[in-house]
Amino acid sequence: MQPSAGPALPHTRSRGVHWLTTAVALGAVVAAVALVEPADASPTAAAKPAAPPVHVPPPDPHAVTYPLTCAPGDAVDVISQAAVDMDGDGRPETVVVVRCHSDTGTPPSGVYVLASPKSGTGAPHIAQMLVDPREDRQISGFHVAGHAVKATVLGFSSDTTPRCCPDLRRDYTWEWRQGRYVAIPGPAPNSV
Repeated sequence: MQPSAGPALPHTRSRGVHWLTTAVALGAVVAAVALVEPADASPTAAAKPAAPPVHVPPPDPHAVTYPLTCAPGDAVDVISQAAVDMDGDGRPETVVVVRCHSDTGTPPSGVYVLASPKSGTGAPHIAQMLVDPREDRQISGFHVAGHAVKATVLGFSSDTTPRCCPDLRRDYTWEWRQGRYVAIPGPAPNSV
């Protein structure tokens, strides 16, 4: 901007009084802002450290009754288990592979997600069945990767296929999506 020609106007000159008045007003505004607190603030709230997260143990797979049809007197074998907080609620679930006990042969397996009661007391329960043992499947390669469960599901192409030797296989991943566990199958099944 170019200076104007002619004499300076009286209202455009800065004086020390103007600067002093501006500085005092600005200081008063800053002090007022520093003294104002939000309505929900309290002097002790800022001094309290955040509460440490409560450790919740994963559900015990031996404390659950599974919907398996085992021979009278046969126990349920827990073949594999892994604890993971799949739903992100801060409390771990236990994902478990179980089957009826057998001294010979390989009975079908079931895969279940176990959860503890929200109250924190009481026995764990089955939150969801991922593989139904009535489908006559066997499980291998079971593991947890991050917040996902992965396993290879083995099956039989016909009723005449010996139960010792599954001839179908497919990899699966289960993830928590929109309030439930979703199975994501791998490539189409191939014969072993």
